[in-house]
Amino acid sequence: MTADLTRLTSWHADWSGLRVVVLGLSMTGFSVADTLAELGADVLVVTETASDEYARLLPVIGAGLWEGPLDSVPEGLIAHRPDVVIASPGFPPHHPVVSWAREVGVAVWGDIELAWRVRDKILRPDGTPAEWMLITGTNGKTTTTQLTATMLVAGGLRAAPCGNIGVPVLDAVRDPAGFDVLVVEVSSHQLWYLGLSDDAGRVSPYASVCLNLAADHLEWHGSFDAYRDAKAVVYQQTRVACVYNKSDIATREMVEDAEVVEGCRAIGFDLGVPGPSDLGVVDGILVDRAFLDERRTNALELTTVDELAEAGLAAPHVVANILAAAALARSIDVPPAAVRDALRGFRLDPHRIEVVAVSDGVTWIDDSKATNPHAAASSLQAYPGAVWVLGGLLKGVEIDELVASRGPSVAAAIVIGIDRADIVRAFARHAPAVPLFEVDHAQTEDVMTEVVALAAGVAQDGDVVLLAPAAASFDQFASYSDRGRRFADAVNARIGRDAGDNHDRPSGPVGSG
Repeated sequence: MTADLTRLTSWHADWSGLRVVVLGLSMTGFSVADTLAELGADVLVVTETASDEYARLLPVIGAGLWEGPLDSVPEGLIAHRPDVVIASPGFPPHHPVVSWAREVGVAVWGDIELAWRVRDKILRPDGTPAEWMLITGTNGKTTTTQLTATMLVAGGLRAAPCGNIGVPVLDAVRDPAGFDVLVVEVSSHQLWYLGLSDDAGRVSPYASVCLNLAADHLEWHGSFDAYRDAKAVVYQQTRVACVYNKSDIATREMVEDAEVVEGCRAIGFDLGVPGPSDLGVVDGILVDRAFLDERRTNALELTTVDELAEAGLAAPHVVANILAAAALARSIDVPPAAVRDALRGFRLDPHRIEVVAVSDGVTWIDDSKATNPHAAASSLQAYPGAVWVLGGLLKGVEIDELVASRGPSVAAAIVIGIDRADIVRAFARHAPAVPLFEVDHAQTEDVMTEVVALAAGVAQDGDVVLLAPAAASFDQFASYSDRGRRFADAVNARIGRDAGDNHDRPSGPVGSG
């Protein structure tokens, strides 16, 4: 008999006996298996490989494990007769197991839907679950998620950043401390699975934002339109505020097309002068004209660009993230003073426009987290005329538009990675006068040493050397963090500093860009 999934909308529902296949055993997959095992479901984890730690823990929590190739649907999975398959975000729509489940009528969920269904495990003092705020976008998700949570806490709320940021949302839902607000970073992969939800599992966030939209992850989604449609899911059934980027028409159209709860407001942000119901910048002052009664004639000051520059937060794309986060925080009545206080102590994550060193008049900047063209374009906007280090794994994304728009203005380009040829051809077409260097080392440990040597040879007093790869790192490095660390180590070795002694390093861009 097929389980009635429509009744499973509470931690306190009867989950016992529900037959579940958890697809994938990453941090997210384990959080799903652990949650379902605690609820009494019959859980089988299916994965190509399992770490020793997770393989030891699964029988302890009461879950089974099937490990092996997944280029077809395993017999062990079919024999489990699942009522639902819960897929980790790395599994694309065309994966054999996902396709099989949808073809035979087995429900397919992601971890976000499961977390929404059991969100009432820990309640607030008023007896209701934590509110959710959803944050997505091609770039800036993590920074905006951290900013929003920091502002909420400064406003006196118990808030947790979670989701794609690195803490599974199910771990936050089950945290015995409890929260007033969960600030959930959601990837396009997670949103695609959320788009499969029926009424019982449909998330209805308090507020939501898509920061921007540019081509990314096309190999996962299959097309730009599919990627865009996945991102648009973030706004569905939003109750209070749909925050959108006025400078990115795609995000406005997403809001216009979304089915939201009656009374939900559209709140715009950009770096220009805001209209009523917007946040923006007036004469170097970040202001709110959305969340005040006199918004047609007045505005509330949040902070200034000069104050942000002191904290290394004045790059244009970071200011945009701050405005988006402030819109989310203000939507739940966080006072302007708390927004300002939160920003005074906020610092960007490592490898996000992070100043590695300033030596002999040259500023070395690690923006290894700029893993797609849109993110790299933002970095280059903040640092025009830089010596640009780029390249890696392009993930099926075209590089021509970025090189055409930003390439001619850079002082030089140093190209690394497996997809170098595409980048070199783009420079030949669109920026042939720019000095171009290729680093073709296959050995990871050699790449950044040569990059830094080449950059030092062309950078002049007052120049910036900017690592903004516009590509993923996995062709040559373990992660974007690994790529950034190796860049910083090579810089510090070059200028004679101890590579491990980075505690005095500035944490953001020099000046406002």
